Amino acid sequence: MTETVSPHTPAYGRVDLNNCDREPIHVPGAIQPHGVLLSIDPGTTATVMVSSNVEQMLGVALEDAVGRPLADLIGEGATEAVLRHAELATAREPLTLLLPADRPGTLAGATVDVGVHRSGERLVVEVEPVERGRALPMSYRSARSAMGRLAAATTVDDLTAQLAREVSEITGFDRVMVYRFDQHWNGEVVAEERREDLNPFLGLHYPATDIPAQARRLYTVNWTRLIADIGYTPVPLHPVLDPGTGAPLDLSHSTLRSVSPIHVEYLTNMGVTASMSVSLIVDDELWGLVACHHYSGPHRPSQDARAAAEFLGQVTSQMVAERERSDQREAALAAQSTLAQMTARLSASSTAPLDGLVCDPDLLSLMEAGGVALCHDEQLHTAGDVPPDDVVRRIAQLLLRPTGDVVASDHLAVLDPALAAHSSVAAGALCIAAGPDSWLLWLRPELEQVVDWGGDPTNKLIAAQEGPEVRLSPRKSFEKWQQVVRGHSAPWEPWQADAATALQTHVNGLMLQRSREQIAVAESLQRSILREHLPEVDGVDVVARYLPASTFQLGGDWWDAVEVGGGRVAYVVGDVAGHGVSAVGAMTQIRSAMRAYLFAGDDPGTCLDRLDRLMSSMIDERVATALVAVVDPATRRVELVSAGHPLPLLFDGVAARDVPVTARPLLGFGEGHARAAEVVVPEGSTLLMFSDGLVERREVDLLAALGLLRAAGGTGPGTEGLEAWVDALVEAVPGEKDDDTTVVAIRFG
Repeated sequence: MTETVSPHTPAYGRVDLNNCDREPIHVPGAIQPHGVLLSIDPGTTATVMVSSNVEQMLGVALEDAVGRPLADLIGEGATEAVLRHAELATAREPLTLLLPADRPGTLAGATVDVGVHRSGERLVVEVEPVERGRALPMSYRSARSAMGRLAAATTVDDLTAQLAREVSEITGFDRVMVYRFDQHWNGEVVAEERREDLNPFLGLHYPATDIPAQARRLYTVNWTRLIADIGYTPVPLHPVLDPGTGAPLDLSHSTLRSVSPIHVEYLTNMGVTASMSVSLIVDDELWGLVACHHYSGPHRPSQDARAAAEFLGQVTSQMVAERERSDQREAALAAQSTLAQMTARLSASSTAPLDGLVCDPDLLSLMEAGGVALCHDEQLHTAGDVPPDDVVRRIAQLLLRPTGDVVASDHLAVLDPALAAHSSVAAGALCIAAGPDSWLLWLRPELEQVVDWGGDPTNKLIAAQEGPEVRLSPRKSFEKWQQVVRGHSAPWEPWQADAATALQTHVNGLMLQRSREQIAVAESLQRSILREHLPEVDGVDVVARYLPASTFQLGGDWWDAVEVGGGRVAYVVGDVAGHGVSAVGAMTQIRSAMRAYLFAGDDPGTCLDRLDRLMSSMIDERVATALVAVVDPATRRVELVSAGHPLPLLFDGVAARDVPVTARPLLGFGEGHARAAEVVVPEGSTLLMFSDGLVERREVDLLAALGLLRAAGGTGPGTEGLEAWVDALVEAVPGEKDDDTTVVAIRFG
């Protein structure tokens, strides 16, 4: 095809669709020809760079223009006005001046619009003639009327439609569209005013590649951009690089900036002869554009009309933000009402909070979801339409974050292509977690959409596949092209993440409250079974200690002292695996059964065997250890039986010695046979029985911990007494006590 504009610009080389997303459009090194640009040193007012049409418009030869005072180019009066204007906060507003008539150039004696802005170290002055038949500037009354009409719109759709009408009226373009971006930067025409003979674009979508990222960034810096004549020839700046900085002049805020040749070709393919855009910015992010097209030749709205359109774009941006926030507030309030009903039901129910949550009738509607999955302690509970369990766990794994933040996706197949096979029930998901094994996941099915594109959005890909001999150029066809979009769910809204967080907070609080109630009962039960007073036995002194873990208030440790006849006393130390209410419940049953067996007169080995069979048949999936010492004070004979418990120590006044005990397997497996060991304890010795909480620390080796315990015990209790000696042993091994601790010390004679 014949190109209307060279794809080269002075500041950079050839541009095509291979590199257009990296095109430095803010430094094109050229301007459009309907004005003249002067870059000056604000300290001296000397020109540093000028556009090459300076002789045509201002009558000063290009070779002579650089380095001349600004007054030599536009006159003393205009220069003074420009410098005063540059110091004002409103300097971006155009300044209307009359240039001197006593010099050559097309702008001699002309009324001109002068734009002034700073670009790095330079002051950029842009001059363009005022069009004949110029419209009157927007007055306070007309601005107030336009704002009133915009404010009367009750929805975002109504607001954008009214904006299109206002901008069309002000600028006179053949077509004015409001173009809104989605989360992937594809655009949709959501409002349109057009000449009656033009085909409608309303409802058409355009791919993100039509407006590359650097162009979108520039739209947030400069709200208005005009191309007065698509067929223009760019006017280069002279010199191309600033002599003082060695860099091209940044024209981000320029009104005359030359535009990308790729964009010019794109508009040419659409039949556009002039265009203008006004940015719509919401919360500092580009929300959309007012895109204006002309088809009947060049079109240059006045600076006043452009400024009025920009003003209305800014007003509309604020109104869009308010409307969207209002819509979000209404949706959030509705979610809060639903959430309040759910939490009231959960609080009033006697069922476990998590069970009640999964069964709640509003759990799915709260998030407009099709299915939900809850995982706690590795157990998975689901409701609604969900994929197989392994797929649910895979989705959660992809979305879980160590911070526990809410994470959502409306296209799970992007995270794992294998998930595309399950998009009919799980195309999108929102996940909130308290840990890797505790999370709540809402699932949404795919929302199949038929999207009307303004031309085939895959054009660039098709051209690339055809080979290097095909020039990658903007697409030429803008005929309506339909695509069925699959694999995406409806997008998740910010208020839904807030609702998920609020629900998690309430359920956690409710679980904590229920847990505290259960703990209070269990602690009361635990206190009731741990003896406060030991039986008094002649010939022995006994001290017992129980300390809960630092991280758990409830544990499975226990001790007991039972008189078994003939003056003998059975001392028992046991440890049920686990923590919490269930561990205390199991411990209570085991301790009560052991006490009954001992009272019945069974020997300690038989008691442990019977306890093992009881646990394996009645107490599901629980294991325990136990050490029994039946003491005869008169003879100092001790019968010892162990079921997987730490060995006792004997402090005999000389050293700390291991007491040989043959251990049977742990209790709870229903296997093994206990064999008793009998020892005679020397007078003055102390037998120490303890649970593993006394010596186990995460940061201390077990053998080293036992060495510390032996060293702290020395040869046995001295003058400090038995109780003080036991208290010292409890603190012998440093570090956090992650397990509860039980100690029974028996001193003979």
